[in-house]
Amino acid sequence: MSVDKELNDYKEEHVYDSALLDDLLEKGDIDRFREEFLSMHNYEQSEYFEDSTDELRQKIYEFLSPEEVAGFFDNLEFDDEEYESLFDNMNATYASKVLESMSYDNAVDILNNLSRTKIASLLTLMNREDAGEIKALLHYEEDTAGGLMTTEYISLLETTPVKEALMHVKEQAPQAETIYVIFVENEDKQLVGVLSLRDLISAENDAYIEDIMNERVVSANVAEDQEDVMQTMKDYDFIAVPVVDYQNHLLGIITIDDILDVMDEEATEDYSRLAGVSDVDSTNDSIVKTAMKRLPWLIILTFLGMITASILGSFEATLEKVALLAAFIPIISGMSGNSGTQSLAVSVRNISTGEIDEQSKFKIALRESGSGFLTGLICATALFMIIVLLYQTPILGLIVGGSLTIAMTVGTLVGSLVPLVMNKLNIDPAVASGPFITTINDIVSMLIYFGLATTFMDYLIH
Repeated sequence: MSVDKELNDYKEEHVYDSALLDDLLEKGDIDRFREEFLSMHNYEQSEYFEDSTDELRQKIYEFLSPEEVAGFFDNLEFDDEEYESLFDNMNATYASKVLESMSYDNAVDILNNLSRTKIASLLTLMNREDAGEIKALLHYEEDTAGGLMTTEYISLLETTPVKEALMHVKEQAPQAETIYVIFVENEDKQLVGVLSLRDLISAENDAYIEDIMNERVVSANVAEDQEDVMQTMKDYDFIAVPVVDYQNHLLGIITIDDILDVMDEEATEDYSRLAGVSDVDSTNDSIVKTAMKRLPWLIILTFLGMITASILGSFEATLEKVALLAAFIPIISGMSGNSGTQSLAVSVRNISTGEIDEQSKFKIALRESGSGFLTGLICATALFMIIVLLYQTPILGLIVGGSLTIAMTVGTLVGSLVPLVMNKLNIDPAVASGPFITTINDIVSMLIYFGLATTFMDYLIH
């Protein structure tokens, strides 16, 4: 059986019937609903819940325990503002039980979207120990290692015998986010080592943890940016990374599932900025909200576009003498913008993946401009032959071809350098969005094109 067929068979067997679940909720058939709903994967449960009406969600709360609801709340993908409405329609005591049954880091992610008053109310209703752990995590900035970490991990003292360590792991396992990586502390609660569950199971019973642990631990500082943590986990292929303070005290861990969310978030953010919007539009956004997200960049680009218009106006005399020049404006400006956007995408990707260092910046800029020159020369040659064939004006072909070559060379250079400069100034390089680079290249390409045309005007009109 092929992999594709196995996958399709799996999907067919695991597709849930939302109409059936709706019907069971409306009829109040609690036993049948629980049987159907709890047989679904948590992701499928969250999908059904997201698509349900407020009335059906109230029924779900009645039919399921807070612990069962917490199981799929970890997978919810609501917009930030939707969580406030969600918890407004949920009994406060029930909601607090749901949150305290979730992983602490996921509970914090949800609470960060609620008002301070609601957060305080829910924390008051929680179990004191759970509330304390969640409250401690709420103090950290959202996009830092502290904001990502959970305090649900397995740790052992370095002086613990292996035979006792196995018992400790078993005791801590039900509450831990992952059991495959075990962190080792000294008496002062400082991180001194790490070992895998395999290391522990295969060790001799009369050994001590300090004998089998790996003392070279790669960790993240609690204030470190989430993108840097993401890069560390990617580089080392970790499934969990410890988070420490400036004195190397173990504060928590970040697991791979959280990093996957960060990767998705950062990719979405970069994509939206490359498209020239402040945020990717949600399908639930109103017309006004969608417009307001897109408006800032469009206003800036409108003013930049006025510069292009001014350039065209200043070369009005040139256009009057050779009107045919206007026909090639879209080609030159478009190709310059396209090549610049391609170069921009490469630079932003290299910066985000950490592949650019100080020594390679000049090499990358040189490579991109060289690539722009070569592709521009090839396109210019093709365009020159077309112009000669159609208009029998070789000098016009040379001006258009030369302008295209220079514009694409400069375009790729601008597209590669602007993100590097922004990164150097500690500004997100994705802000150098595609529309921004395109507009800048329009200005440059028009200056080049009409500058050449004006210089060789005498040859054009004879």
